[in-house]
Amino acid sequence: MKNSEIIQLTDKELVERIGEEQAILSKLKLNHAVSPLDNPLKIGESKRTVARLMTEMRKRELNNAQNG
Repeated sequence: MKNSEIIQLTDKELVERIGEEQAILSKLKLNHAVSPLDNPLKIGESKRTVARLMTEMRKRELNNAQNG
């Protein structure tokens, strides 16, 4: 997911996507621990997506606190 796509999400959609991506990440980690994944780079990609989503959420929180 690109940053331009993340910025366009509403706050509610952002929270939902964070939950979904964290679930995907935990499932990938579990599957990788049981048997190696075909492409283990997906774990890192998923981590970065979660980090991007959480960064955008924090940015919005700080912006709301500053303006509100």
